[in-house]
Amino acid sequence: MPSRESYEVHKGEKSLVQKAKREANQEDILAAALGMRMGPQKPPATIWQPLKLFAYSQLTSLVRRATLKESDRAPKYEKVHNFKVHTFRGPHWCEHCASFMWGLMAQGVKCADCGLNVHKQCSTAVPNDCKPDLKHVRKVYSCDLTTLVKARNTARPMVVDMCIREIESRGLKSEGLYRISGFSDSVEDVKTAFDRDGEKTDISMNAYEDINIITGALKLYLRDLPVPVITYDAYPGFIEAAKLTDPDKKLEAFREALALLPPSHNETLKYLMAHLKRVTLNDKDNLMNAENLAIVFGPTLMRSPNLDAITALNDIRYQRQVVEVLIKNEEALF
Repeated sequence: MPSRESYEVHKGEKSLVQKAKREANQEDILAAALGMRMGPQKPPATIWQPLKLFAYSQLTSLVRRATLKESDRAPKYEKVHNFKVHTFRGPHWCEHCASFMWGLMAQGVKCADCGLNVHKQCSTAVPNDCKPDLKHVRKVYSCDLTTLVKARNTARPMVVDMCIREIESRGLKSEGLYRISGFSDSVEDVKTAFDRDGEKTDISMNAYEDINIITGALKLYLRDLPVPVITYDAYPGFIEAAKLTDPDKKLEAFREALALLPPSHNETLKYLMAHLKRVTLNDKDNLMNAENLAIVFGPTLMRSPNLDAITALNDIRYQRQVVEVLIKNEEALF
């Protein structure tokens, strides 16, 4: 009968053999993933260990995406990837099809907002599930509205929130609010500060005594959006709604047009219209009623997708009417 000592030695040897088999299987799986053929002679440890570390680092994103639950993948709302042709340093794998990305230059495309790497031909098949990362989204102004709010996990752009709070705290009774322009150099300073410091930007009275600088910074942000608050897709619906004469049909058409906006655009427009409605409640002091504000914000919030100059010119009066209706019926529409 074997002694207890010999049993423990045998058990230890067995566990070592099993561990070696597991490691061998892992190496075979990894080699298959890398597209390597492994013969009976395995590479020496001096080559194999660095290779494993390199491969594991490259395959991390693939494993992460493969192990996500479907519910975790589903975004709250769609965000299209911002793919740009990219030259990758060193070997890379497509994060959509998991195949190697061949070539020395321009091997594929990379999302400028979330960093997703895929083949150019795979980019059309990638779902609209971009989750922007602040590592890639460095600007505030001229940044897509949906990209910015998803990267910062906010309901609305922080520029809109901060400027409106500042304006309402000390500027609602200021004559010519939004009509009078602030000093352009100071407005550019606010823009630079937001791009550099984000929500830490100081726009208080100590920094900018003239409230028109803050209103100018807000208008500049809205004008600089690559896609306006009232998007190009929704634009025709709003213009057609403004042309209707029946009040009930007009409001219903406006509701249908609002439903075409992405959630972040809708939320931003809702917040802005509520603010402008409060501005009109002080029109005896600031002299800015809904019609005057609509003249200012019409071309700021919506731009014609039609490049024809005559059509765009004809739409200006309807743009003003759209914003005026939104302000006057803010509670009913949102």
